[in-house]
Amino acid sequence: MKILVVADEESRKIWDYFEPGMLDKYDLILSCGDLSPRYLSFLVTMSRCDVLYVHGNHDDKYEKIPPEGCICVDGKLINYKGIRILGLGGSVRYRTGVNMYTPKEMERRVRKLRFTLWRNKGFDILLAHAPAEGINDGPDLPHLGFRSFLELMDKYEPRYFIHGHVHQNYGGKFKREDSYKKTTIINGFKTYELDYPDELIAK
Repeated sequence: MKILVVADEESRKIWDYFEPGMLDKYDLILSCGDLSPRYLSFLVTMSRCDVLYVHGNHDDKYEKIPPEGCICVDGKLINYKGIRILGLGGSVRYRTGVNMYTPKEMERRVRKLRFTLWRNKGFDILLAHAPAEGINDGPDLPHLGFRSFLELMDKYEPRYFIHGHVHQNYGGKFKREDSYKKTTIINGFKTYELDYPDELIAK
């Protein structure tokens, strides 16, 4: 399965200079947040696949203008054509507002999913906005990662953890790919292509 990951900044190549057929090769599009809802609606309209998304800390606008035609997986575990995707959007709380959580609040979000995770025997992809604590997160409060994500990877050993929030123009802290134990970590800033092996997809 060929997956397009998008996050944080709209791709001008796709949005401003779109050419017919540009998105036809993708089987799924995953959004890690902080993108215009109109951009996500554009992607689902111009592609032949679904767009699944979580909220970024700047996505309060989705309450007024939701990404039409897209599927919100924030706070949910869904089985998408044999791939179990767990969505946990938002960032560490650094001001008042929506889509931001203290570490304790994120822990509670994860606990609410405990039975669903057990019933589904874990998950394959963790789709988030923020990074995990200590793995390419930032030194400032807004860009700290969540320890809960480390604990999820420890317990369930997903194949991929896909996030955004840490931008490429931040400098040395940006890392496109990394790993934690058995999990490949991907920063989806702007765009990233992921080839999910077909032999790993549950039939």
